[in-house]
Amino acid sequence: MNIEELREYCISKKGVEESTPFGPDTLVFKVMGKVFLLVGIDSKPLQFNVKCDPEKAIQLREEYSCIIPGYHMNKKHWNTVIVDDSVNIKLLYEWIAESYTLIIAGLSKKQQKELLDLE
Repeated sequence: MNIEELREYCISKKGVEESTPFGPDTLVFKVMGKVFLLVGIDSKPLQFNVKCDPEKAIQLREEYSCIIPGYHMNKKHWNTVIVDDSVNIKLLYEWIAESYTLIIAGLSKKQQKELLDLE
């Protein structure tokens, strides 16, 4: 996976906006104004932060060497995924989708309805 593939996957999800609120080096993807993924634009290797269920976050860190506690994030809820080709792209997409879904689950019912109503 490269930064372009990551970006395309993220913006393909309903209601997603991208921005650089922390400066030009960090790309942030939000759904309904809430962050679900952050990525360093020039990081080598590519690495990104995703939200994760706390118990699953620990399990993933133990199972995969490419996953560490979220860099500059709440380590209980966020993981940093290092794209070092040790896992397949399908798994990377799965972790991104789980982060997106967790954020949506935390939205108000009104916001969830607004998201459903988006074209």
